[in-house]
Amino acid sequence: MSNLPPPLNQLPFPVIGAPLFIISNPKLVIEQCKAGVVGSMPALNARPAEQLEEWLAEITEALAAHDKAHPDRPAAPFAINQIVHKSNDRLEHDMAVCEKYKVPIIITSLGAREDVNKAVQAWGGVVMHDVINNVFAHKAIEKGANGLIAVAAGAGGHASVKSPFAMIQEIRQWFDGPLALSGSMASGGAVLAAQAMGADFAYIGSAFIATHEARAVDAYKQMITECNSDDIVYSNFYTGIHGNYLKGSIRNAGMDPDHLPESDPSKMNFGGGGAAKAWKDIWGCGQGIGAITAVTSTAELVARLRREYHEARERLVAMPY
Repeated sequence: MSNLPPPLNQLPFPVIGAPLFIISNPKLVIEQCKAGVVGSMPALNARPAEQLEEWLAEITEALAAHDKAHPDRPAAPFAINQIVHKSNDRLEHDMAVCEKYKVPIIITSLGAREDVNKAVQAWGGVVMHDVINNVFAHKAIEKGANGLIAVAAGAGGHASVKSPFAMIQEIRQWFDGPLALSGSMASGGAVLAAQAMGADFAYIGSAFIATHEARAVDAYKQMITECNSDDIVYSNFYTGIHGNYLKGSIRNAGMDPDHLPESDPSKMNFGGGGAAKAWKDIWGCGQGIGAITAVTSTAELVARLRREYHEARERLVAMPY
């Protein structure tokens, strides 16, 4: 495991909740942190842009109140996701707001920016950059990111085709800093497996969609509980980048999930109506959802993950080899 910098060395449970476009909101983030995992949300979920400051104030005040009332079990830190792709015309504004509130963790996506990394580190925060292969991992660290999120095959939303075994193995050959693993993480056993491979944290997204606090429509949550990996399709049609989506949502939109055309990667748009419509109507989801059988509270989900994690450790200790 890595020699983790603050605040990553203070997590009660080795899980980072992935930022869910449209779905993550202060209510979900606060409950994730109170349950002992990093709660996160994309800055772009706050619309209009001015709402981001209101949300950060709400999160920081709620977590401070929790820590004061429960000094024996303080909340985990929270994270804000910044899309650093050139299509995000809000980046400068949103970074200024994050600096004002000294956001402890910034998750960067779709490009690595040295200026963004330096800005976060200047206020005492850390940067975790998500990558889909070893080449991008090298670029992120060369530009100053503190840590990496290996987005392996099976992850919800934009995902790699790389095996998690290959990604962790290749990254750990040269990088000994903070490392999270994403891809089909929906059980406590998966969290332990990520650590066994060399990751410090499991990066979990889709499981948190099916929680009461998530800002997803009920039909989306219910579809997750009724589906498994066979119900996921990998396509770049909707945003220009390949990602995993629920087949049922594609059918509901009048399209054939098994015969989607290819899209032009140059048409990426993460801040405008096209991208929002893709995630609003075409529901992103990872392959690990077979473990999600009911809509529960965030606290109940994290409690299950913790229980399964310790049960998995006990099984390993009991093995004769």
